[in-house]
Formats: sequence, C-alpha cells, structure tokens
Amino acid sequence: MAQTKTARTAARESGRADAARRSQFEHHHRDIQGGSARAAVFGVSDGLVSNVSLILGLAGANPSNAVIRLAGLAGLLGGAFSMAAGEYISMRAQKELFLREIEIERREIERHPKSEHRELVHLYESRGIPAELASRLADEMMADPKLALETHAREELGVNPDSLGQPIAAAASSFATFSVGAIVPLVPFLTGSGGTAVIAAVVATAVAALVVGGLLSVFTGRNWWWSAIRQLLICAVAGGVTYGIGHAVGVSGVAS
Repeated sequence: MAQTKTARTAARESGRADAARRSQFEHHHRDIQGGSARAAVFGVSDGLVSNVSLILGLAGANPSNAVIRLAGLAGLLGGAFSMAAGEYISMRAQKELFLREIEIERREIERHPKSEHRELVHLYESRGIPAELASRLADEMMADPKLALETHAREELGVNPDSLGQPIAAAASSFATFSVGAIVPLVPFLTGSGGTAVIAAVVATAVAALVVGGLLSVFTGRNWWWSAIRQLLICAVAGGVTYGIGHAVGVSGVAS
C-alpha cells in the first residue's frame, strides 16, 4: 500500500511539474504547431517574390500596361490558390499519417499492454529514474489508457495527439498572406504605367521585403536587420534576373 501511494505521489508530482513547465512555455512561447504562423510567413514572402518576378519579367519586355495588370492579377490569384491548396493537402496528409500511427499505438496498448509497459519502464529509466520507481510510474500511466497513449505518442512519434495541426486554418492563412505579398508590386500598375510604375513597384517591394524580413525575425529570434536584408536580397535577385530576361527576350522579339 505504501509503495502504491509513493508511486501515485510521484506520478502526481511529475504531472504537476509537466503542467508547470507547459504553463511557463505558454507564457514565453507561441503556439506554432497548428501551422498557421508558418503558412503566414511563407505566404507573404512567396507572394512578394513570385509576383514581383512575374511583373518585372513582363515589364522588362515593355508590353502594354493592361498585359502587366492581367498577368499580375493572374499571378496573385493562381499563386494564392496554389499555396492554399498545397498547404491544406500537405498538412491534411501529415495529420492523417499521425492519426494512423496513433491508432496503431492505441491498438498496441490494448493488445500488448505488458510490452508497452516495458517500453515506459525503459523510457523512465533512461531519464534517470530508479528501476523500481520507474516500474510503479509505468503502472500508474498504463492504468489510464488516455495518459498512456499520450505518453507513447509523445515519446515514440514526437507528436501531441491533441495538437496535430489545423489544415483549413493554415490554408486560409496562406491564401490571405500570399495575396497581401503579391499585391504590393501590382498596385503601381493599377494606378500608373510605364517606367514610373516599374520604379514604384521596385520601391514598394523593397520596403515590403524589409518589413517582412523584420517581422520574420520576431518568429525566429534572429537579428532583425539580417533577416530584413536577406529578404530584400532575395526579392532583388529574383526581380532583377526576370527583368533582365524579359528585356532580352522582348528586344530580340522586336528585332525578329
């Protein structure tokens, strides 16, 4: 009886410690497991890079302003839908894979509890818990099927069964943020034309790239200036290369 109480007390103390750690993390860390934050960051960055490349590539060939506007709008919508669909499908497939593995683990706990009990014992022993206490802790864990499943899923699969991602939220976030990024280089061509619109698009994209890079540092914890410059360089290289190619192709097309 005394040993059982000791095991239960240890289990409760371990649970309290885990809860305290989770509470501390909740105060100091963002919840990024759902995928929405990641999708938002990639979405706005991809929107900027892809549409400024498309628009400047066309502008280099010197077509009519209507062609550039049409291409920019098509790039915005096509890219946004593509990003959203890709994000949804990838996250949904990942979630279904985790659910399948968790269900396999659930069946193993039901069918082979002794084997799963030994796994928990080895796990606790590897954490420095004495063998006798590890065995009693495993007894307490296995007595609660839900707790046993959560423990096995975390340790063997590296996932939390209650936080497997939100595909719809990630897709919506990706669609919206891609659109925000993609519209920046397009706006000057909606209100102007010619060389003035090209310069305005370059300036607007450069400012947006610096802002996006700086905001990205909030998520990554990196130096804001390095993150901002890196994003600016990516946009500059992509836009410069496509503009040059568009100009070369446009000139050769006119000459022929």
